[in-house]
Amino acid sequence: MNRCFNRGIYEPYKRIVKFLFGVVILSVQMGFYWYVWLHYYNQQMEVPYNRTGHWLMVAVYGLLLVIFNIIYGGLRVGYQRTRNMIYSQSLATVCANFMIYLQITLLTKHFQNAGPMLVMTGAEFLAVCIWSPISTRLYRMLYPPRRVLLIYGEHPVASLMGKMNTRNDRFVVGEVVHISADKAWSGEVQKAETRGMGSVGNNTDRTDQERVTAGRVQDELEEIKQKIGQYEGVVICDIPSHVRNVILKYCYGKSVRTYTTPKISDILLRSAESMHMFDTPLLLSRNAGLSFDQRVVKRSMDIVLSLAALVILSPVFILTAAAIKAYDGGPVFFRQDRCTKDGRVFSICKFRSMIVDAEKEGHSIPATDGDPRITPVGRIIRATRIDELPQLFNILKGDMSIVGPRPERVEHVELYSKEIPEFGYRMKVKGGLTGYAQVYGKYNTTAYDKLKLDLMYIQNYSVLLDIEIILKTIKVLFMKESTEGFEEEVSAGIAQESAAREPE
Repeated sequence: MNRCFNRGIYEPYKRIVKFLFGVVILSVQMGFYWYVWLHYYNQQMEVPYNRTGHWLMVAVYGLLLVIFNIIYGGLRVGYQRTRNMIYSQSLATVCANFMIYLQITLLTKHFQNAGPMLVMTGAEFLAVCIWSPISTRLYRMLYPPRRVLLIYGEHPVASLMGKMNTRNDRFVVGEVVHISADKAWSGEVQKAETRGMGSVGNNTDRTDQERVTAGRVQDELEEIKQKIGQYEGVVICDIPSHVRNVILKYCYGKSVRTYTTPKISDILLRSAESMHMFDTPLLLSRNAGLSFDQRVVKRSMDIVLSLAALVILSPVFILTAAAIKAYDGGPVFFRQDRCTKDGRVFSICKFRSMIVDAEKEGHSIPATDGDPRITPVGRIIRATRIDELPQLFNILKGDMSIVGPRPERVEHVELYSKEIPEFGYRMKVKGGLTGYAQVYGKYNTTAYDKLKLDLMYIQNYSVLLDIEIILKTIKVLFMKESTEGFEEEVSAGIAQESAAREPE
């Protein structure tokens, strides 16, 4: 009770608290830059800046820090773990320092000694290492883990429970409630939805069995209502839509926070446009993938960025090709049929990381940790994701895009489509070198959840989202928990997972 009381006091000020934490570390970093600029780089100018110029330079640096911290989540106190805060802040700092160094180079008209900038980066890293644990600890003192009630339907929630238990700094599952999904029970709730929660037990013109069922439903709903009032939030997972709607409306009326695992239909509605042609609200979902102008802009970005990347990374291509050829004399590239937009098949290109004829049996054999088929060179290029770089040629050719759902093997598409009928939705756009699921998913993210992530990208596409995903890909490149694509999952587990999917 004391924890709830404290949360009630400080809850309205949560955004202000996060803002102040961010101001502290940004002020420290801008202070470091002020000193380095004033005492070194400004002296290299043909005409040194005066006070106004100093303020402008520091303001630009602060803006860069804010932009990269927004992209990498470096200021999300309470949302990220301490080690992830340090990683995100450090990555944002390096990017901001690199950009500001380029600006200094342009202003002074020649490359400057990077020593002061490196020293400043080290000092900022130290400040981040001190700030992150202190701010996180203070935040958790003010906002301890939220006690939640978990409500689920017919399918087990062990997977979600396991994930929530990894974030016990944010959630504590106090109780788990199972909601029956038998037709009689669900039918009563569906009728009650139009009358409001708690109005189920109307016995007029009912059979004895219907009265018994209505009474049971009434009792269960009342029990759920009482339990909801004892917690600070409700997690709604895998329950029929009409039952979920009743609980959501009740929680909304009582101002109780809810966390809901979305269905595919929810994702499709999230991007719908509001229309007010008459006095009944309409939600418009075009459901046609990208528009013509979006496709033109996206294709232009693909051409420019892939060409630039091929030029910049050409030394990496040459060294990698030489290493693969020197190891066993086999082919440098590995080609495989994949599916892209509208199910069209193309030949994807990668650096070969396995022995020659690694799949000579003629069927897909997913790689595992310590797979003997992976060569020593292959282990290095797979760990650093260099093996994916030849796909830049596929992008330039038009088979793929830089950002989009990962293109899957033909046989995997057929298999997944049988088990997950909505799988084909993700092929409304070209496959990508990186994607939403690769940035926000993890190595053990289920196939169905990856599908949802891909659909969130398709339904909410924008140029800014593409840029955000490209920049965030840098962050997840060397994170072991980052995800690849569907192809690295064991096919035998697809059917098991599909059987446990929530009902639409």
